[in-house]
Amino acid sequence: MTLEQLRIFVAVAEREHVTRAARDLNLTQSATSAAVAALEARYATKLFDRVGRRIALTDAGRLFLVEAKAVLARAASAELVLADLAGLKVGSLGLAASQTVGNYWLPKFIHAFRAAYPGMSVSLVMGNTETVAALVREGEANLGFVEGEVEEPRLSAMTVAEDEMVLVVPANHPWSRHRAGDKLDLRSADWILREPGSGTRSILAAMLREESIDWSEMRTSLVLPSNEAVRSAVEAGGGVTVISRLVVARALAAGTLAAVDYPLPRRRFLMLRHKDRYATAAENEFMRLIETSG
Repeated sequence: MTLEQLRIFVAVAEREHVTRAARDLNLTQSATSAAVAALEARYATKLFDRVGRRIALTDAGRLFLVEAKAVLARAASAELVLADLAGLKVGSLGLAASQTVGNYWLPKFIHAFRAAYPGMSVSLVMGNTETVAALVREGEANLGFVEGEVEEPRLSAMTVAEDEMVLVVPANHPWSRHRAGDKLDLRSADWILREPGSGTRSILAAMLREESIDWSEMRTSLVLPSNEAVRSAVEAGGGVTVISRLVVARALAAGTLAAVDYPLPRRRFLMLRHKDRYATAAENEFMRLIETSG
C-alpha cells in the first residue's frame, strides 16, 4: 500500500466518481481505476459498489476512508516538518476561508506572503463557516478564516479583524427611505439569504432574536450559495438581505443598492487553527503577517 494509492482512494471516495477524481488529481482514468483495483485485490476487500456508472463506498470502504485520511494527514505533517528545515524556501501552506473573508479580506495577506516567500505554494479552499472549521479540524487546512462563531474545542480562535454588516435593499425599495428610529417590520419583506451554516445568516438570526421574531414568520425569497449571488439578486429587485459592507461597497457607491439605517452588530473575523497540531514555520509567518498588519 502506497501513499499515492491512499490519495487516489480518498479522492474517488469523496467524489464517488472515478472520472472526476482522475481529473482533479491530473491522472488518467485508467491509472485511477487501477490504483483502487490494486488495493481491493491486495487485501481481498471490496471498497466500492459499482452500480451502472455510479460507485458508492461499501461498509469496509467507509471504515477504510477514515484511516486513509488519517494516514495522509500524518504524512502531510511529516512533510511540513521537513519543509520547515528548508527555511521557507520550499513547501506549502493550506488555507480555508469562508466567502467574505476569502474574497475580500484575505487575498492581500496571501499576496504579501507569496511575495516574501516565492518558493512556497499557497492553496485556498472556500466554504461556509462550518465547512472551514471541519477542514481545519481534520487537518486538511493549516489555518482557517471565518466570520461566524465556532464552537469546536479542538480549535483555537483568534480575532484578526472586524466586519461591518449592513441591511441592503434595491435602490427603489420602500425601506431605502427608512429613517433611524422608525419602526421596521422585518417580516414584511422578501429575504434573500445564504445557506444555513454561513456566518452572514447567523447575523440575521441574531437580529430576529432581538426583535423576538421566529424564523417561521419570515418570508424567504431565495437561499443562495454565495455572497455575490445574494448581492446580484437584491440588485435585481428580488428582496432584501443582511451582508458585509465589503461585498456591497461598490454597489452602494453606484446607487444600485441602498443601505438601510438599521442597527447591526459588527462581527469578528476569526483565525482558526488546531490546538494539537504542529505549527509550521509557514503558519507562524502567515500569522505574524496578519498580527502585524494592524
